Amino acid sequence: MCRFAFSVITAAALSVLPGGAKAAFAVCNQSFDVVNVAIGQFEDDTFVTRGWWTIGPNQCANAIKESLTARYIYVFAQDVFGNEVMNGSTPMCIGTARFVIRGVEDCLIRGHLPANFIEVDTQQTERWTLFLTPQP
Repeated sequence: MCRFAFSVITAAALSVLPGGAKAAFAVCNQSFDVVNVAIGQFEDDTFVTRGWWTIGPNQCANAIKESLTARYIYVFAQDVFGNEVMNGSTPMCIGTARFVIRGVEDCLIRGHLPANFIEVDTQQTERWTLFLTPQP
């Protein structure tokens, strides 16, 4: 099993993504491995995490389709073996199958798994694309 270190490059998305679909927050996988991605954001009165988007090599996923209203979006990514591919520092909850989880506290007690998400500053734009790239 090979573990890759990933760097994250972010850019404001102003154009249409491959496939012709516009996204407000897209994640593009520029590696040679399949990654599974979860997204977190503040909604109403609490943080909500959602997953999973499975993104193949050189593919993008439209994780949030509406215009962004939160400045910060949180992202967790792991490879198909369950190894984290980014070094996040914001603790939130994830599930083992497709999930929507409200709240970030007591993950294990509530039947979820804890995970460290990276914080992406979208600079209050309406659209943003996050690129996952392997480090050389």
